[in-house]
Amino acid sequence: MTNTFEARHGVLARGHGSAADPADPADVLAMQVVLRIEKRDPPARSELLAAAAAVAVALCLDERSGPGGEWGSAVHAWVGARIRKVTRRARGKQWEDVQALPGITAACGGAEARALVPGPVGQLDPRVKKLQISGTDLPEDDPGEPAAKLPVIWIDAALGMSTGKAAAQAGHAAMLLAGAMTFEQVRNWARRDYACSVRDAAPEQWARLQERVRAGEAVAVRDAGFTEVAPGSMTVIAELHGLP
Repeated sequence: MTNTFEARHGVLARGHGSAADPADPADVLAMQVVLRIEKRDPPARSELLAAAAAVAVALCLDERSGPGGEWGSAVHAWVGARIRKVTRRARGKQWEDVQALPGITAACGGAEARALVPGPVGQLDPRVKKLQISGTDLPEDDPGEPAAKLPVIWIDAALGMSTGKAAAQAGHAAMLLAGAMTFEQVRNWARRDYACSVRDAAPEQWARLQERVRAGEAVAVRDAGFTEVAPGSMTVIAELHGLP
């Protein structure tokens, strides 16, 4: 297969696989998503979630993740299994250190996140392994209305997910949304560096969004229930927001 943007989009369009987990838990594949959360000047929660969403889909559609690319086999194996992401916190030198590892960094406003090429959870680079999974919580902010002509990822506020959990779910949603887009739509999105808005949805709004999912007008993430929420929970819903 030729390594074109269209081919890489086709992988997401086919959806992720459901290969059984390996017998050894250390061989489970996961994408590590590092959130930059400085102690003195932490980012806004909504911007950090948007950066995490953008960086997940950016890595999947990067030329290096396509057939024959240096990340191709690793990304293909990960997408073919159960999609797992692990979010970790970094600050200061820790953040500088992970920039040297294979992956992509995305920014949204004053927030940054870095997605690392997926691999076995038992073979983490020491610079990643020492990063905390806990401690990613940030206070809710008031980001205002979603940006025009950008995808919107809505979080079920009633679930009370931590920032780290919500970041992983937003990344899942961005991948699903890219797969549901037409080639022209995802091309246009790529030109805007996969920028999106991430917002919390109140119960009434969440009910309306679920109707949109049932009508095929939005995509939803249903969590496997490994952490924080019950299996099968609909955690986030992504919709096109006037994107050409």
